[in-house]
Amino acid sequence: MSATPDSTLADPQQVIADLQRQLVQRTAERDEALARESATGEVLQVINSSPGDLTPVFEAMLERAMLLCRAEFGEFFTAEGEQLRPVALRGTPDDFAEFRRRNPVPPTPGSITLRILAGEPVIHIADVKDDDLYRRGDPHRRALVDLGGARTFLSVTLLKDQVPLGSINIYRQEVRPFSEKQIALLRNFAAQAVSAMENARLITETREALEQQTATSEILQVINSSPGDLAPVFDAILEKAHSLCGIAFGSLQLYEGGKFRAVAVRGAPDSLAELLRQPIDPLPGAPPARLLGGERIVQVAYMAAYAEQQPSHPRAQATAEHGWRTALYVPLRRDAELLGYITAFRREVRSFSDKEIALLQNFAAQASSRWRMRG
Repeated sequence: MSATPDSTLADPQQVIADLQRQLVQRTAERDEALARESATGEVLQVINSSPGDLTPVFEAMLERAMLLCRAEFGEFFTAEGEQLRPVALRGTPDDFAEFRRRNPVPPTPGSITLRILAGEPVIHIADVKDDDLYRRGDPHRRALVDLGGARTFLSVTLLKDQVPLGSINIYRQEVRPFSEKQIALLRNFAAQAVSAMENARLITETREALEQQTATSEILQVINSSPGDLAPVFDAILEKAHSLCGIAFGSLQLYEGGKFRAVAVRGAPDSLAELLRQPIDPLPGAPPARLLGGERIVQVAYMAAYAEQQPSHPRAQATAEHGWRTALYVPLRRDAELLGYITAFRREVRSFSDKEIALLQNFAAQASSRWRMRG
């Protein structure tokens, strides 16, 4: 009986070809894994070498994410209220970057911004041109496609206790969805970013607390070294308030004989400082009158608009004319009695934070204490 070829035996050449393909695939997977580990290590080095400074961290993360995920351009955003503020850009086409700069993206229904601010962990759109926002002519979606050339989009939200802190967005200029591994890599970078932001927050809070303690101690030293002389105390209080609260101009006013007058002025032109030193009656509705009425603080978000409402108020007109914008008035009190107030002005429209208000209230309490000692 003659032997017949065994049809179940594989073709040796096919076996070799399959083994070669498997080797190439495994080598590619190994190289990708090593690249991911290397990128993660490099980002951690940046985090460790720049404590408290997040800009290099955001830029490094975006660079590595784009390289490993094969994206053409990317954006790193941090959340500020109902807006996303760009803190790092890479590879963004010039026309699209200019459009973004001039037109911050509003959180409109269905927009990527709203979905990020709502805390959606991952947003992956295979073709941003093939959706309702683009077809409806949404200007931001049209700009993304027509000016930026974006087609496939991936965003991972930075979440801390389910609160969105920002996002990492990367774009491809062709329709080619990102893989699960690439999405996982971006999520890992987002987790590192959240950790870095939390560390930076703790560092900032610690530094601010030390600066405030130092400022309080220095003011107390001035108080102890100048018995009976209030001018150095008031000057020191204004100096520390300016350095710690980002104040461009301020004054310390006392209330005597039914009138307010400045006893210390910092950062103001001579003509305005002279005007503030002249005694003035508290005009109805003005911040000093509101403090007399018992308000804890008075903050004027936009001084120019307030000046328009107070055409007969010389101080309001003068401060608006000199370009001061946001103003804060913090009272000096002895029990329920108003002794005066501290003013703090900024050139930009930017409200004072709760921490800044608390610090100025602490300084006002020190000034009030010194005034009581004099009395």
